[in-house]
Amino acid sequence: MAAISRHKTVMVPRSSARGRAAAEARHATRRRVFALATAFTLGALVTGALVLAVTRPSSTEWSVERLQAEAALRDKEQIKALTEPARTTRDRVTFVLDGLEKAMPTEPPAGGGTGPLAAPPADVAKWRQAAAAAVKGFADPPSGETATNVAHSNLASAVRQIAVTVDTYAHSQALTGPNRETVTALAIRQRADAIFTRPIGATALDAVNVGVGYGHQHVSLPASPGSGALTADPEHERSN
Repeated sequence: MAAISRHKTVMVPRSSARGRAAAEARHATRRRVFALATAFTLGALVTGALVLAVTRPSSTEWSVERLQAEAALRDKEQIKALTEPARTTRDRVTFVLDGLEKAMPTEPPAGGGTGPLAAPPADVAKWRQAAAAAVKGFADPPSGETATNVAHSNLASAVRQIAVTVDTYAHSQALTGPNRETVTALAIRQRADAIFTRPIGATALDAVNVGVGYGHQHVSLPASPGSGALTADPEHERSN
């Protein structure tokens, strides 16, 4: 008797077949997107590495930048340290210059007259003491940036000139006649040079203070009209 074979036919719904095809298409798309993203990321990393290698400062450039930063910080500290003695010496030398102006007036007395009286030796001694203290305030010059050194040099030069003026005046008092007049005239010229030099340093000091953010610092001396000396700007003290 012949065997009868039975085969069971399984019917797959069309919707399931379409779903699997769509899933496979999505997976393929994701793989392509992932491959593109990976390639882009690797390309960006390689490009970034190349740019960094090309633009990264060398060890020498890093050293230069570090030294420049250290110099700027040191200069800022020196500017602050210079400003305080500049204020102190301004008060000291103003006292001296006021006394010298009375003893050696720039203009002759109105209506003639015998001229100014000699300053008492005690006053001259006080001038010398004040001038020496002002000179001492600038005895240790900084080694900073050029503008700071210029400010210090001019301020120091001015107070030294004032000290020399006092000495010249004191020596003139031991003379008589034309010799005394000649030496006194020399002292007047020295005083004028000091008054002219001081504002140069004061202006330079004002500029460097503004440059580092400390604001305007006015340490100029009072200047008489027509002296040709620089005067402080109209900006408010410590304003930027």
